[in-house]
Amino acid sequence: MAEHKNVRAHVWISGRVQGVCFRAYTVDETAAGGVAGWVRNTPDGRVEAVFEGDKSAVEAMIAWCRNGPPTARVNGVEVAWEEPKGEQGFGIRY
Repeated sequence: MAEHKNVRAHVWISGRVQGVCFRAYTVDETAAGGVAGWVRNTPDGRVEAVFEGDKSAVEAMIAWCRNGPPTARVNGVEVAWEEPKGEQGFGIRY
C-alpha cells in the first residue's frame, strides 16, 4: 500500500507583506499547485499561511513566499512543519 506523502507547513512571512495583495497572490499560486490551507494577515504586520499537500508542491509555495508578489519586500520566512490535518481548498482567513 502506498504511503500518504502529504505534509503541512505553517509559515510566517515578514517584511512589507501587507497592503501588497500578498494573500490574493497566494491564493492564485496555490491553485496551480493543488495545495490546500489558508492565508491571513497578522496583527503584528506579518502574513501567516498554512500549506498542506504534496511535499514538492508545499516546498514550491514556501519558495514562492520568499519573494512574494511583485510589490512585496520579504525580509524573512519562518516555517514550522506540522502533522497534516486534512485541509480542503485554499482561502483567505480574516
